Amino acid sequence: MRGAKSAKWVTGAIIVALAATACGGGKSDGGSDAKGAVDPNGIFSIELGEPEKPLLTGDTMESNGAAVMAGLFSTLVDYKADGSLEMINAESVTTTDSKTWTVKLKPGWTFHDGTPVTSKSYVDAWNWNASLKNAQGLASWFADIKGYDKVHPDAEGAKQTADKLEGLKVVDETTFKIELSKAVPYFGHKLAYIVFAPMAESFYKDPVAGGQKPVGNGPYKFKTWDHKKKIEITRFDGYKGPNKAKNGGVLFKNYTTVEAAYEDLKSGNVDVLRTIGPKDLPVYRQDLGDRAVDQAYSAIQTIAVAFYADQWKKPKQIDPRVIQGLSMAIDRPTITKTVLNGTREPATGWVAKGVLGYQPNAAGDVTTFNPAKAKELIKAGGGVPGNKIFIQFNADSGHKEWVDAVCNSIQQATSVQCVGDGKPDFQADLQARKTKQVKSFYRSGWVLDYPVNANFISDLFRTGAAGNQGDFSNKELDAKIAKADSAATLDDSVKAYQAIEKDLINYMPSIPLWYYKVNAGYSEKVSGVAYGQDGDPILTGVEVKK
Repeated sequence: MRGAKSAKWVTGAIIVALAATACGGGKSDGGSDAKGAVDPNGIFSIELGEPEKPLLTGDTMESNGAAVMAGLFSTLVDYKADGSLEMINAESVTTTDSKTWTVKLKPGWTFHDGTPVTSKSYVDAWNWNASLKNAQGLASWFADIKGYDKVHPDAEGAKQTADKLEGLKVVDETTFKIELSKAVPYFGHKLAYIVFAPMAESFYKDPVAGGQKPVGNGPYKFKTWDHKKKIEITRFDGYKGPNKAKNGGVLFKNYTTVEAAYEDLKSGNVDVLRTIGPKDLPVYRQDLGDRAVDQAYSAIQTIAVAFYADQWKKPKQIDPRVIQGLSMAIDRPTITKTVLNGTREPATGWVAKGVLGYQPNAAGDVTTFNPAKAKELIKAGGGVPGNKIFIQFNADSGHKEWVDAVCNSIQQATSVQCVGDGKPDFQADLQARKTKQVKSFYRSGWVLDYPVNANFISDLFRTGAAGNQGDFSNKELDAKIAKADSAATLDDSVKAYQAIEKDLINYMPSIPLWYYKVNAGYSEKVSGVAYGQDGDPILTGVEVKK
């Protein structure tokens, strides 16, 4: 499967859990349709929101942009459903101590402009993405590599003192070495994420143009981007990877609501959907028949706390017991059964199913609906300042219904007023987070970047992590994360993170809500539609009928 090209921040409402046996590369409910001849050069369309930013490997951390990047770029490795690695652009990725890693590339790979993919292509790209002066949102993913503190110092006002990561060394055209500042047993799995893709030499001559017309090394090459209307990519016939495209290309059509996209699907005006809105969940299986998709994958919906908000800072820092109480005021079983039509499973922890280290009931009783206990905890923690909270969400992807339901549950259970704060689209939602405009909480959907529990803890709750947009920070927790990262083996690291997850109830950086599923569908024009462990359609496997 090609699940590793996922984006951290999930735009859609319908995104939930993955059983370890549910391989992202497997067939969806519709499977492959043997009826009708296939056009190997056929183009199919897929619904998509406007990407938040230019299409840069170091700055694409939301699902709209990542869906496009998954076709344009390939990484060194990918991962299988059992958590093991699959070599893609790499011939091998080896280590004897989890600190020094050697990468050997498969020969003969080229970028879409015909230039070769070499060791230098990777090393230069990583140095550029990590550099403080380039202000890439995913720069912190290189923090494990020796010399990151000089290339991207974390202290406010600190200046960059090096342009290159000390831990990266080109050995020859197809070999390079990575030295980490300390052992990280799961570092090989992290290499599946888009930020570790290579970039062509032409990018550095004009990075602005590179973000608008990316030159990648993936199964598709860029064609056009008509902002807020469409993005087109076409098959790259020179691609050397194992996942060659079975179609001629993809047209990403921009929609402002998932409901509009669904109507177009029924009319045959779009071929593949990534999600179905709550309004259509009760009827989409009947409407689409065997073209309806109901498949588990590794993602979780939470409500994250904006710790920088004045509400939580005045008169003092928020007590975790208040957040625990609000969590216990949410009737997850009823909301997932009714409002969400049984398409989600109530979460019992912070780590999504289907990744190494998932454990049931990690949050104890904090995710159990208990109005009496909820009121008791809120009172013990000093109460909610102003006795009112807001939950920010993007209104273009079917979130309003469940946000309203969550608010009603909290109000009825605790008398704390709760109001949904809808932003017109995902771009506006993310911008409000990054400019620290969130009033209380924000909807946070998180999908795996690599199938290890650290991805749902370190990359969300570590101080300074790219996904930590609520400014949560705790030195004690940071120390525990650092210790888990330096464990002797991958198994030891996973176990250490399991202990950290159980300890999160004492910090409550977010409120777990439910695990996601892919609830989607496709048209009669296509077959072979399947969804990866990241919940996105696997573009290369789609076949277009003549």
